[in-house]
Amino acid sequence: MLDRTVPALVLRIDDNVFHHGTLGVIRSLGRAGVEVHGLIDDRRTPASRSRYLARSHAWPRDRDVIRALRQVGDRIGRRSVLLAMDDAAAIAVAEHAADLRSRFLLPGQAPGLPRVLADKRLLARLCSALGIPQPESRVITGERDAAAAVADFGLPLVAKWARPWLLPAGHGLRNTSLVRQAKHVLPLLRHLPGNDLLFQRFVPGGRHSDWFFHGYFDENSRCLYGGAGRKERSYPRGAGLTTYGRWLPNPAVERIARDLAATLGYRGVLDIDFRHDPATDAYQLLDFNPRLGAQFRLFTDSSGLDLVRVAHLHLSGRAAAPGRAGHGRTYVVENYDLLTAGPGCLRALCSGDELAWLSPDDLRPFVAMGGRTVQRGLDRITRSPRRRRRSTWGPR
Repeated sequence: MLDRTVPALVLRIDDNVFHHGTLGVIRSLGRAGVEVHGLIDDRRTPASRSRYLARSHAWPRDRDVIRALRQVGDRIGRRSVLLAMDDAAAIAVAEHAADLRSRFLLPGQAPGLPRVLADKRLLARLCSALGIPQPESRVITGERDAAAAVADFGLPLVAKWARPWLLPAGHGLRNTSLVRQAKHVLPLLRHLPGNDLLFQRFVPGGRHSDWFFHGYFDENSRCLYGGAGRKERSYPRGAGLTTYGRWLPNPAVERIARDLAATLGYRGVLDIDFRHDPATDAYQLLDFNPRLGAQFRLFTDSSGLDLVRVAHLHLSGRAAAPGRAGHGRTYVVENYDLLTAGPGCLRALCSGDELAWLSPDDLRPFVAMGGRTVQRGLDRITRSPRRRRRSTWGPR
């Protein structure tokens, strides 16, 4: 049982109002009786409408992350479990952990490790040094580099921004995109100043080639809880977030993830993406997210444990007693799966074990999500001139 005297603070720096993982944390801990607070970039986000959110805290005007965390910690008045929901948040918390420990319960993460893992350019170097299979990558500095990569890799190829948390908002840039035609390269190059861009060889894979591993690791980098999931559908197709996932045993993926975490001395929650390469019969590492993955609720066992509950138990000094693994369990992100599967989404909605938004005991986030989705669609149709602000304040 979780210690209900220990609150939790959900930290999300990016302004993605449709981040379903944030809602998952609020519901999971709130249902267990934990007092959940939120320091979330956009207070209009549907997750802030959850009945399980005790309080949403506003960002200060200067948007100083560490100062904001100190202020919120003082308001809460007790040491809280701090859960970072995006890369910028994970980096900031790890690099300023010494200043935050008096107010928050944190894993003993190496301060510089999350930055290395979240930065796609540094991650590629790390994989090369450790001999971990990864699709061949090139740093793109201009048209000449881009043309050479297209010639060598062929099309399609994968374009990744090395530090996506620094991308300017409002320009339609995705962290990762699949470049299918040469004409789609030039628009990416226009955003090169101040941003590192990588082109990566595309691994074709097959229908069941995309996998991910979520786990929680203790102070000895021992996995206390985790599992492998198969990405049945994603948005955008081929290079996007999981819209329909299934928890399945995969000893190879689980071994690679655990061994890598042990080698790095990793502590806390992680989310790693893999794609099976039929040409080499190897799992290629695509991304290493040093924080909670948005679809973490997929990994909920027979006793109701999930990754955030295990994190809360461990950081508050309690032992986790996992139940039976929920192999075969499915998780559906309604709004994105509808864009990917179309009418086929209805079958998943009816048969899915858990939906990201719709829950009978907490309906307001689903209603708010629907409203925001409709509004966003109308804005795009009318080509609204409103622009979202540039996110320039994250850790550089």
